[in-house]
Amino acid sequence: MSEVRIQQVTPNLSTQKPRRSFLNKIGFGFLYLLLGTFAIIQIYPLVWLVFFSLKTNKEVFGMSPFSLPQSPQWENYTKAWTSGNIGVYFFNSVWITVLSVVLTIILASFVTFAVTRMSWKLSGPVLGLFLVAYMIPLHSTLIPLFKMYNSANLIDNPLSIVLSYTAFNLPLTIMILLGFYKTFPREIEEAAVMDGCSVHRIFFQITLPMTVPVLSTTAIINMIYNWNEFVFVNTFISSDKWKTLTVGINNFVGQYLTDWGAIGATLVISIVPILLAFLFLSDKIVEGMAAGSVKG
Repeated sequence: MSEVRIQQVTPNLSTQKPRRSFLNKIGFGFLYLLLGTFAIIQIYPLVWLVFFSLKTNKEVFGMSPFSLPQSPQWENYTKAWTSGNIGVYFFNSVWITVLSVVLTIILASFVTFAVTRMSWKLSGPVLGLFLVAYMIPLHSTLIPLFKMYNSANLIDNPLSIVLSYTAFNLPLTIMILLGFYKTFPREIEEAAVMDGCSVHRIFFQITLPMTVPVLSTTAIINMIYNWNEFVFVNTFISSDKWKTLTVGINNFVGQYLTDWGAIGATLVISIVPILLAFLFLSDKIVEGMAAGSVKG
């Protein structure tokens, strides 16, 4: 009887395997089709922006927005870089963004290390003070900051932009680093202390290098915010020599005529650094996002 039962069961298992593999193929095919559709939807605005930057004003308003440029106007990029002073704005955006990101990461690392690795009574209140600052709306601080910078003679000074970016990015950066530091093994630091390593050497030679993945994540997040920020620059900066790309685009908007092709070229130039940062740091970003979620 047992042999008969085995013979009756095995054919059913053999017929189910091809059916399951066929359903799996259909499921994966549908998934790839769905992901490919989303990828095209995400990439199409970038392609459209490139075509838009190669059109004249007549083509922008007289033709379909989905049409290709009849004769690509590559001189729009030359006009944007020279006549529109975009070269100066681009350089300002680069050094202000880099300096703000470096200051934010260093200060946030100091705070997170002091709160999670040092024993002192006010560590909890200090951490709560930084995290509460994350809930303060940006626009509610414009008037107080303007008065403070005006009294300190920092209006129309790039230092006001760097300080504002650093202060407003600190809470989020500390929150991201906090999750990683709490999973960071203390045995490594204890072994360094046993070898006579000072606190400063522990931070700069052990802790900071081991947090590079999560620091890459915070760096790209801060970079995107600083690069695209408009309100602070428009409020605190008035001279052209300190303006960034986001505010400098207004040079192509006139009272009677707006050069839309040059605006499109400026926008293409402005997104190139962000795309390059994603291409070179994408693996570090994913690694940093997963570092603080898995306990070792």
